Amino acid sequence: MDRPTVLFPLFDRVQSLDVTGPLEVFHGAASIPGHAHRAPRVLTASPDGAPVRTDSGLTLLPDTALDRVGAIDTLVVPGGPGTRTPDPHLVIWVAERAPHARRVASVCTGAFVLAEAGLLDGRRATTHWDHCATLARRFPDITVDPDPIFVRDGPITTSAGVTAGIDLALALVEDDLLIARHLVMFLRRPSGQAQFSTHLATRTARRPALRDLQHWIADNPAADLSVPALAERAGFSPRQFSRLFTAEVGTTPGRHVEGVRLETARRLLQESDDGVTAIARACGLGTDEALRRAFVRSLGCTPTEYRNRFRTTT
Repeated sequence: MDRPTVLFPLFDRVQSLDVTGPLEVFHGAASIPGHAHRAPRVLTASPDGAPVRTDSGLTLLPDTALDRVGAIDTLVVPGGPGTRTPDPHLVIWVAERAPHARRVASVCTGAFVLAEAGLLDGRRATTHWDHCATLARRFPDITVDPDPIFVRDGPITTSAGVTAGIDLALALVEDDLLIARHLVMFLRRPSGQAQFSTHLATRTARRPALRDLQHWIADNPAADLSVPALAERAGFSPRQFSRLFTAEVGTTPGRHVEGVRLETARRLLQESDDGVTAIARACGLGTDEALRRAFVRSLGCTPTEYRNRFRTTT
């Protein structure tokens, strides 16, 4: 039986990690004992078969030209600045060939190529969080969800930025071969896990008093982090503090504090042997039930389930 083909279309100013990360996952399937005969054949192709230059200046040599590609099992469209005004040949080719593939995926801003090809109309999708608003504005028929690291809607899966493409590829390979545990990395993150940490999701305030306060909150998640207490520490009235913090950080003080506490709990669950009760107190959420509610609401799993997936200590 012929091995299924996973194709990565290449184009100028592609993001190299969007290609190499997922490609290594699919390639790794061939190294699993007993699965080599079912592992996919991974191909790369550019519109004309010529080398392409990545956004970082790296030159990639494709295996073939798009028009020479045969049957495709899985199409993975990477992202990068080249997707902002994608090659019309690439868009037409994707529109014609994608419906014949068993499944289609995009990494990061590769979703824009799928959108230009009309493949995401009426579907739920995601992309890098910094480009979600643009995707939604340019393609109003798409339901853009900025929170998950990847979104599945029928045969099409879209993912967030860069490393989320590895999570996506692991999910696809795991579906076929159930080999994620054999790869030298953690099990893929659940698709509903937030794309980015609190420190990346929020901006650093311009005012030194607020910027210092952000660092202090991160270092003291179990302290009194109410608006009145934080306002007093920063030297503002509560009303003025809430207004300035939201404007400069991009979220309310309450949501920022909740994010910091959740991130602290995530880190402790992964890296420490502390019990859930101790972690709830250490991160400032107080009780097991408050911690559980926060995890289910934000990550779609309980603290225990999260620890079982991502524990880094032995």
